[in-house]
Amino acid sequence: MSLKRIDPLLAIARVILIIIQVIAGVAAVACTIAAPAILLFRAQVLAEVQAEGIVPEALPVLAGMAAMGAVVLGMVFVVTLLCRRIVNTVGEGDPFVPENATRLSRMAWLMLAIQFISLPLAAGGVMLEQMTEGKTVEADGISLSAILLVIILFVLARVFRKGTEMRADLEGTV
Repeated sequence: MSLKRIDPLLAIARVILIIIQVIAGVAAVACTIAAPAILLFRAQVLAEVQAEGIVPEALPVLAGMAAMGAVVLGMVFVVTLLCRRIVNTVGEGDPFVPENATRLSRMAWLMLAIQFISLPLAAGGVMLEQMTEGKTVEADGISLSAILLVIILFVLARVFRKGTEMRADLEGTV
């Protein structure tokens, strides 16, 4: 009977990824509901937000930002799901499988898409700031650290793909 040693780093990573995935999933659902609700219940929403200095013209911008937020959060949900699957293969002792190279590539494409979606989100933030009465909205565009992450994910995908090929070649020669 062999007892498998639990790697504390992998256990912590699993917990953190699950927490992020739950938060992203719940927030994506909330944004998906909020986007059309802002427009469908315009009068009620406006009555609530006018005290915050938000003008009626800002509601379509808010709805659009909620819709884009739902898309981004859905992508974050998928990225964490893919990352959890990679962590699971590491925990099983066999991370160099072809699926992980594919997962890393998908994660890179999703993170790149998130960066492109952040541009109209930032523009929406600027528009909201201009439409509100003295309220400031923080709006970030493309993040250099996120672009670096995308590059690293693409490189790691290539490393995993090559490692998988090399292992298959090695197993074929034995």
